[in-house]
Amino acid sequence: MGKSITGKNEQLTYLKERLTMFMEVLDHIEPENTELEDIDRLIGMLDDLEGKVEQFKTREED
Repeated sequence: MGKSITGKNEQLTYLKERLTMFMEVLDHIEPENTELEDIDRLIGMLDDLEGKVEQFKTREED
């Protein structure tokens, strides 16, 4: 695994990079060729991103 992301700036940078990756994936999707599995992967990416936001929020509260 990678090193822990603890600093507020590191956390923000990480989230921005992940969101950028998600947006790039969306930009390259061809709706007429998109399958249910593709949509499931997108939802998974959003769930992972949301999980990181929550994880970072709880670290700040500690």
